[in-house]
Order: sequence, then structure tokens, then C-alpha cells
Amino acid sequence: MSFFKKLKEKFVKGPESEEEKEEQQVHETEDSDDQEHPLADVDPADTHEQDVTDLQGKTETPETEAPAEDGEEYAAEADEEEPVESTLDEKDEQGVEESLPEDDAAESLEEDEKASIASKFKMGLAKTRNSFSTKINDLVARYRTVDEDFFEELEEVLISADVGVTTVMEMIEELEMEVKRRNVQDPQKVKEIISEKLVEIYYGDDRAEEIEGLNENPDGLTIYLFVGVNGVGKTTTIGKLAHRLKSEGKNVTLAAGDTFRAGAIEQLEEWGKRVGVNVTKHSEGSDPAAVIYDGIQSAKSKNADVLICDTAGRLQNKVNLMNELSKVKRVIEREVPGAPHEVLLVLDATTGQNAMSQAKTFSEATDVSGIVLSKLDGTAKGGIVLAIRNELEIPVKLVGLGERVTDLETFDAHAFVYGLFADMIEEYDEEEELS
Repeated sequence: MSFFKKLKEKFVKGPESEEEKEEQQVHETEDSDDQEHPLADVDPADTHEQDVTDLQGKTETPETEAPAEDGEEYAAEADEEEPVESTLDEKDEQGVEESLPEDDAAESLEEDEKASIASKFKMGLAKTRNSFSTKINDLVARYRTVDEDFFEELEEVLISADVGVTTVMEMIEELEMEVKRRNVQDPQKVKEIISEKLVEIYYGDDRAEEIEGLNENPDGLTIYLFVGVNGVGKTTTIGKLAHRLKSEGKNVTLAAGDTFRAGAIEQLEEWGKRVGVNVTKHSEGSDPAAVIYDGIQSAKSKNADVLICDTAGRLQNKVNLMNELSKVKRVIEREVPGAPHEVLLVLDATTGQNAMSQAKTFSEATDVSGIVLSKLDGTAKGGIVLAIRNELEIPVKLVGLGERVTDLETFDAHAFVYGLFADMIEEYDEEEELS
């Protein structure tokens, strides 16, 4: 079975199913006209972090908040400000018992979920697809046969999409071998091979289940440590992830460990209010490790399932950043053995190759286990996903595909490639496979 056909069967719903889905959405919209969504007041403009001047060096940290030694506990001194937790009035959730679906109904739900994810990737990658697909189609239209000049131009197209020079060189070599092996002469056929190789390069020798999704602690508190420079969407991503985990029924709490950027604590606290989760915080300029320590104790006392920790992102002082992150990580490891269960680096997809340099810097400062690409919907160079995965050997765990609170998706390489080639895949005719 051809690769386009596999993707089409996996992600493209039939006309009848689509009409039923649209009809259902219309009914749901009519039924909810009089109900205000709990996040309806969220201003889309607020969902991206503001670039704020770092106040490091302008705010002096009180002596009472000096970093404690690794073996010491962070006990509150008499003259210290005690940690404050945002008190939120959570609405009582009324559970509605539903009968378990039959096997066919469950299968239908799974298909709908796949179609929904594919739809989000298709919309989120619209800018990249429009640029990438146009260039690929133009290239194919200019050639009647696949030759060396064809591959040279294809190389330029892939590099322009920020796939990365190293990754492109590897991919072109594999494409040339595959084209010869299949004896492909028609440039139109190369499009399908490209999509297949993109998936193969992303996964490499790893299985999908090994690198997709977030790791969890089956025996207690799960801790996710977020790192990244200011302005990449780190706090917004934390808020979206908290909303997602809470909607899954998990008890979530946040720790405002970015105590140096002006407004960072208030921004995370606001997200806590919107989503309905507790936020542990100290005053601005406090020791981040102390905040994380108190966040862990608070999470334990509330029997939380997940603690998400924010951190500062001051790349201009790399030594201090590395020391600070290392200290925070030691505190987490001491209090919860095996934690943090994910160290997630947030990168702004719109910065392209600059995101690569940030990834290299942070991977030196701490053991980054996964990448979160924010604002992927805002760039025409979505190929950076493949460059990061292939050159840094760090999987992309989550991607931001829009400004809504629900637009944070688990990365799926097949859905990603579908988003890049959606127009070609949906127009795919089974007769092509037989020709």
C-alpha cells in the first residue's frame, strides 16, 4: 500500500462522515448559545508571552532568601515572606454517567479523534504547507524526469523550510537511493517518497510509542520542569498544558519559579485562575529553588497528580542560568526520586534556526527530555521540527497549533506530514497506485 493511501485512510474522513460531523457541530453550537464558556473571556492577544526586559541586576535579593545548600531544607525564616498560594473557587463539577460505548462506537470515536488531530495539524501548518507544497509542485512541474538537477533544487526547497542542512543532506541521499531502487522516473511520484522519508527520518530507530507523549510517574506525583528563554510562550504553554491535564481528570498545581522576569509570577497566577489550578509563588527576586521546593510540598499536601514548574530563561548570563537550573533539578530529585519526569524546552517555531541554538544551549545546561514548539501555526518554516529531532536527537513532545487554550497537541509525525501534504493526500487517487 502506498504511503499517501495509508495517510488518507488514517486521517481523511469520508464525505458522509464529514457531513454528519458538521451537522453535529451545528447542533452543539445552537445548544450552547446561552452558555458562556469558562474560558470565553480569554483574550487571544494574551495567549502569547510579552517580551519583557529582564530585571536581573535591578532587583536585589534579600539576604534571607540566599540559596540554601543542597542538604538543607527550605524552612521559612521568621522575617521571610511565607509562600502564597492562589486561592481559587473551583466550581463543583457534576459528573454525568454515560453508558459504555459498544465496540463499533468506540472505534468510531477513535476515528473521530484521529480526524480531529489531523484537522488541527492541517490548519496549524497552513503557512508551512502553502509555502512548501507550492515550491514542491513548481519543482515537479518543471521536470519531466528525476535527475541530478531535480535533487539539487529539491535540496534548496527543503533547506528553505528550515529542515536543516545536515538533515537535508541525509534525506537527499536516502531519496536518491530509494528512487533508484523503485526505478521512479516520474517527478510526481517523488512527492510521496518525500513524505515517507520525512516520517522515517523523524522516528529514526525509535518506535513511536517510545518518544511520543509525556512520561508520567505511576507511583505518585509527576513533575514537569519547563525551561526556555523569555518571550517564547513558556508560561502560555504551561497554562494550556494545565488545562489539558485538568480536563483529563488530573489534579494539577503550578510553581512560579521564574522569579526574575517582571510580571512572570502574575502571568502564571492569572493562568492558574483561568484554568482553575493552584499556584505556589514567592515574591519577585526570590530563590527559584525555594519556590519549587514549596511547590512540591504543596502538591504533596493536596495529593496532586501533576506539578508543573516554571523557570527563568536568562540566556544572557549562561553560567548563572546553568547553575540555577542545576540547583532546581537537584531539589526536585531529592524531594521526588526519579523526578523531573520531563524537562521540556519551549522554543518559538517562528525563530527558525535560532531555536536550534537555544536548544543546544539549554541541553548543555540541563538534561532536556523533550521539545515544545510554540507558535508552529505562525511560521512557514515548520521543517524545524525535523532539524531539532534529527540533529539534537531530542523528540518534539508538544506543539502549539493556535491561540486557543485547546490548541496544544501531542506531536505525531504522521499527522505532521499529513499537515504538510494534506492537499496532495486528499486528492490522491487509488488509480495512481495501480499506474
